[in-house]
Amino acid sequence: MRLDGKVALITGGGTGIGQATAQALANEGAQVVVTGRRAAILEEACAAIRAARPVRSYATDVAERAQVDDMIAWIRNEYGPVDILVNNAGVNVVKRRVAELAPEDWDFIMNVNATGAFNVIHAVLPEMRARHDGVIINVSSIAGVRPSILGGAAYSASKHALSALTNVLWQEEKDNGIRATNLNPGEVNTPILDARPVKVSDEHKAQILQPEDVAAAVVFIATLPARAHIPELTIKPTTQHFA
Repeated sequence: MRLDGKVALITGGGTGIGQATAQALANEGAQVVVTGRRAAILEEACAAIRAARPVRSYATDVAERAQVDDMIAWIRNEYGPVDILVNNAGVNVVKRRVAELAPEDWDFIMNVNATGAFNVIHAVLPEMRARHDGVIINVSSIAGVRPSILGGAAYSASKHALSALTNVLWQEEKDNGIRATNLNPGEVNTPILDARPVKVSDEHKAQILQPEDVAAAVVFIATLPARAHIPELTIKPTTQHFA
């Protein structure tokens, strides 16, 4: 129980990486809250997780700042301030090439992937600074390191924005005891694959990372002693090219 007494918030927590991370952090003793836009999906995820402490859910659109502030106030009232934030909420669209990308889809992707992460960071940061302690793990992407046609223009841009935010954040807050990390997964078998322009085969899904692989990386980062900080960690399928 390396995270006993810690409060962890996971955005995009209803499926995929978020749900697997909720299970993994709860297994380490954290009090976990998962958030996302769909209340029913969140409740199903919580019911499926088996841990010493029940995982709770709170439906929130992270792109809506007022909703985020209300959620953080609720967590504070129920459990205390957030110790570990995992910004995992992420979206993409099928029509992602620049020539066919709709302006409203650009806004949607940027608002969730980049601004949404900022909104939650902005809400938890004052209490982390006051306690001189906090871990913020932003689930970016290899597309946030190297833009790609596969990820698309908007998704790549949003993840680059998230990576820049993370890097400036830890530089600013390192002397306040706050550690921020870019976690950059390669291909992962999650529902976001359903937004690929070309259908992904079951064989391919079996070869790439699974959500629990990324969750294990989150646990590794979150359980390091306060003196140790990982600015960036890339995890990819063995078969995926990265150079």
